[in-house]
Amino acid sequence: MAKNLLLKNADMIVTMDDQRRELSRGWVHIRDGMIHALGQESPPDGPMDETLDLAGHLVSPGLINTHHHMFQSLTRAVPAAQNASLFGWLQALYPIWSRITPEMIRVSTQTAMAELLLSGCTTSSDHLYLFPNGARLDDCIEAAGEIGMRFHAARGAMSIGESDGGLPPDFLTEQEPAILKDTQRLIEAYHDPRPGAMVRVVVAPCSPFSVSRGLMADSARLARQYGVSMHTHLAEDRDDVAYSLERFGLTPARYAEDLGWLGPDVWHAHCVQLDREGVSLFAKTGTGIAHCPCSNMRLASGIAPIGRMRKAGVPVGLGVDGSASNDSGSLMAEMRQAMLLQRVKYGAGAMTARQALEIATIGGAQVLGRNDVGRLAPGMAADLAIFRLDGLAFAGALHDPVAAMAFCGPVAPVHTLVNGRFVVRDGQLTTLDLGKLIARHNQLAAELVNG
Repeated sequence: MAKNLLLKNADMIVTMDDQRRELSRGWVHIRDGMIHALGQESPPDGPMDETLDLAGHLVSPGLINTHHHMFQSLTRAVPAAQNASLFGWLQALYPIWSRITPEMIRVSTQTAMAELLLSGCTTSSDHLYLFPNGARLDDCIEAAGEIGMRFHAARGAMSIGESDGGLPPDFLTEQEPAILKDTQRLIEAYHDPRPGAMVRVVVAPCSPFSVSRGLMADSARLARQYGVSMHTHLAEDRDDVAYSLERFGLTPARYAEDLGWLGPDVWHAHCVQLDREGVSLFAKTGTGIAHCPCSNMRLASGIAPIGRMRKAGVPVGLGVDGSASNDSGSLMAEMRQAMLLQRVKYGAGAMTARQALEIATIGGAQVLGRNDVGRLAPGMAADLAIFRLDGLAFAGALHDPVAAMAFCGPVAPVHTLVNGRFVVRDGQLTTLDLGKLIARHNQLAAELVNG
């Protein structure tokens, strides 16, 4: 990694800073993995370890993925789950997932991260909530370190099985004291609260239909004791809401409020069926939402009212969700879909291309509780996605290449930098042999699905 890197002559730099500046003929000076300076026209002329001329390119902040289940990349397009809504989809896949091994966790994590990095995503959360056959969240964290992605590792859990009125089979659940103990271990071993951190740990019981009220409350206390973020699923579809009303006598938002699961240190996945009162509660408390449009369409969960949420002041980021419910992992595709889906229901002006980019960058940073990523500005981590403008995807759209990122996609970056390091260069992953990774991933997927 060049300690002193200059990117110069970019046709456009989309900063996403407080002024939303878009700099023509721009440059970025990166020093020790952080943005030292940026500007227009006259780049610094001192000695550099590397200088890259970006004439004919657009530079964007790296995109941020706020919700994923990376292990699910092993079970894409499984026939038994192709045409089901959320609960039926889960019930078809639980028995398959019970066969997952530690190697499968590591390989699927890197496969999912490769797809994200090749789509310009530089920071990702992952929600791992089942741990059969000796699998641990450590497997994900170690895999992320090898591939070079900035990572929020969410320690999920399921503790209420079918025999106690939950959705998952009993054999995939854990005992709650063990869950809390392991979560504490992970925080103490891996969580880095410093600016520019490459790993942070998140407390993340899976969902209201797979954990107890007690575990939700205890998890919130643990997270706040250590000052880490909290994450779960909420109000994903109508069945989810009906379960909450029948089981707890509360709407999902009121259930979250009752257990201490609202606040700027909390974000919930989906919230497609969040009612108006819930939107108001989220806005009032600064509670975030991971919007996953492709998954919500795939499982027929509905269309989240993202425009209304953002207008009310709810922090919103993007998530690709699990690769068995999307079944893709491109955050560029997710950004485009978010814009188009809002227009389908709410009108042509419901979301602009630049608003979609906001959600994919600074929105994601806010949801994850970070003020060091999502923007290009001095003092920020040097996470960037760089796009060639002379390719087919941008043909005919150079009068507004920023809008073209959403309208003409999904476009793919030629370079992706994380912490000032090229993890994708000239369209190729630099940190792992992608061909070998895919081959092993396919072998393990066949073993897993065929049993």
